[in-house]
Amino acid sequence: MSIVSTDPIADMLTRIRNAIAVNKYEVYLPHSNAKEAVAKILVEAEFINGVDIDKSDDKKTLRLTLAQEGQNARITEIVRLSRPGRRTYVKSKEIPVVKRGRGIVIISTSKGIMSGNEAKKSQIGGELICKVY
Repeated sequence: MSIVSTDPIADMLTRIRNAIAVNKYEVYLPHSNAKEAVAKILVEAEFINGVDIDKSDDKKTLRLTLAQEGQNARITEIVRLSRPGRRTYVKSKEIPVVKRGRGIVIISTSKGIMSGNEAKKSQIGGELICKVY
């Protein structure tokens, strides 16, 4: 029996939160293009160290490196904003600022998944995925 999540992004964020809580420095999760895009934004914003795709067996797996061994994670809070039951959309001028600019918001736009700052520069709104601080 396989467990299928109805919200794979929320599952990804929960796995990251749980790994940080028990001081793990790596997280493995099933691959999807959306999860990979979110993880790459977290790497660009320097909240995590790296993203690798493992192609062992016939399933792809994402490996997120949260921090170096022996170091603390740089993510203090990671929260899902838009849920399958209640989607949250914003215009480019309504994109929230997290912790006075020290955090980021990740948005799904018509041009792909991007950070809130990129979306503001491109003047594109979209669905709020999560906020990270």
